[in-house]
Amino acid sequence: MEQELYRHVPYDIEIEQALLGAILVDNGALERVASALKTEHFYDPLHQRIYEAMHAQFDRAGMIITPLTLNAAMKGDPGLIEVGGHAYLSGLAAAAPAMPNVRDYARILHDLAVRRGLIHIGEDIVNAAYEAPHERPPQTQIEEAEKALYRLSDSAHYGEGPLDFAESLRRTIESAERAQARGGRISGVATGFSDIDSLLGGLQPSDLIIVAGRPGMGKTSLATNMAFHAARAYVQDMESGADYSRGAPVLFFSLEMAAQQLSARILSEQTEIEMWKIRNGKFAESEWEKFVLTMQELSTLPLYIDDTGGISIAQIAARARRLKREKKIGCIIIDHIQLVTSARRAENRVQEITEISKGLKVLAKDLDVPVIALSQLSRGVDSRDDKRPVLSDLRESGSIEQDADVVMFVYREEYYLKSREPDPGTPEHGKWMEKMERAHRRAEVMVEKHRHGATNKVELFFDDRFTRFSNLATDES
Repeated sequence: MEQELYRHVPYDIEIEQALLGAILVDNGALERVASALKTEHFYDPLHQRIYEAMHAQFDRAGMIITPLTLNAAMKGDPGLIEVGGHAYLSGLAAAAPAMPNVRDYARILHDLAVRRGLIHIGEDIVNAAYEAPHERPPQTQIEEAEKALYRLSDSAHYGEGPLDFAESLRRTIESAERAQARGGRISGVATGFSDIDSLLGGLQPSDLIIVAGRPGMGKTSLATNMAFHAARAYVQDMESGADYSRGAPVLFFSLEMAAQQLSARILSEQTEIEMWKIRNGKFAESEWEKFVLTMQELSTLPLYIDDTGGISIAQIAARARRLKREKKIGCIIIDHIQLVTSARRAENRVQEITEISKGLKVLAKDLDVPVIALSQLSRGVDSRDDKRPVLSDLRESGSIEQDADVVMFVYREEYYLKSREPDPGTPEHGKWMEKMERAHRRAEVMVEKHRHGATNKVELFFDDRFTRFSNLATDES
C-alpha cells in the first residue's frame, strides 16, 4: 500500500463554518463559547476575522449579529469579498445545524489548535537540533522546548467559563457529602494529624499550603509524615471499598534530599529503628525481620518521589500534570520552594520567588489538588528572644504570603533550649531544666494564615529518634 507523501495540518473547516453559522442564527451561542474559544483557535484566517468581528459587534450594547450587519462591518475585507461577501455569510447561517452543540464545536476547534501548536513546537525542536552546538547548546534547546510546551500547556487548558450559582451549589453539596461520608470530619486529604485535619478540614483541593520553619525544626519530617499518612489512607480506603478516600496518591519533589534518604525516614518512622542504624545497616536480627516486612508493605504505597535537583517550576508543572493523568495523584509536596528555579531569570530573587509561588498556586488550581510547599525563614528569627515565627519571617515573604491559602510554621522550643544551657548548679539552670522538661519532644504547628477559616496553634509529639511527628495525646498515653 502506497504511503502518503505528506500529512495535513489538523484543522476542520466545516466545524469552523458550523460554529460561525450557529452564532449568526443564535447570538447567545457566542456567550457560551467566548470564554474558551479564542480567535487563534480558528485555522482559516477569514474565519478568524469573522469571529473577531462578531466579538466586536457583540461588545456593542444592543448590536445584533446578522449576515447583513457583519458584512457591513467587514465590507473592506478582501478575503470575504473573494468568497462572495454577504452571500457567504448568509450561506453560513443557512447551513447551520438545527440544534448545534456549540460547546462541542468549540472544544474540537480548541483541541485542533493545540495539536497545531504541538506540531510547530516539534518543528522548532528539530530545526534547533540541527544548529551548531556552540550557537545554542543542547541544554539551552531543552529548556526552550520545555518553556514552549509549558506555555502551550497553559493555553491548552480548556476553561469551562463562569458557573451559574446552581452548579456552584451542587459542587459545594458534593464536598459536604464527601466530608459526611468520612465521618463528618474532613473534606480534603487527611494529614494524619487529627487537630490539623480538624482545623483545616484536611488539605483542600486547589489550595497552596506553605509549611515554613528554621533549619532543624522538622519541616521535611512533617511533610514526609503527611505524605505517608495520605498515601497509606488511600490504600486502606481503596482496599475496604470506601466511597471516598481520606487519602490520595502523593507526588513529592525532594530538591534537597535524595529519594533513598526520604524513603529511609519513612522506614525509620514505621519500623521504629533509628536512622543511624538504617544508614549503617547495624540491625539486630529481630529488627532486620521487621525492617524487611515493613519495606515490603510500604512498597505498595502510591508515593512518588522526584529528587531532581534545580528543577524549574515549568518542569514541576509538566511532571505533575503527567502523574495526575497517569497515577491520579491527589497531593503534591515541594521541598523546598527556595530551591525551585524560575522559567526566566528575573532582576532579583524576590521576583523569581513571586513567579514560582504564583506558578504553584496556578498548578494547585489547574489540577484541583492541594500543593504543599516548604519554605525557609529568614535568620531574623534566631536574633529574637521569642523565636516563634511570624508571617514577616518568610523569605521573600510578600508573594509567598499573598499566594498561599494556608501558612503554617513548625517550631520546637527544645531545639533552641539545648544550645542555651546555663552553668549547672545555678538558679538559671533549674529553670532551664523545667523548660526542657516541658518542651521535651514537643512541637508546635502554628497556622498563621487560613484563607477559609480560623487560625490556631496545634501541639504535636516529635520523636527525633525516628524523625516522626504524631498526635500528642496518642504518644503521651
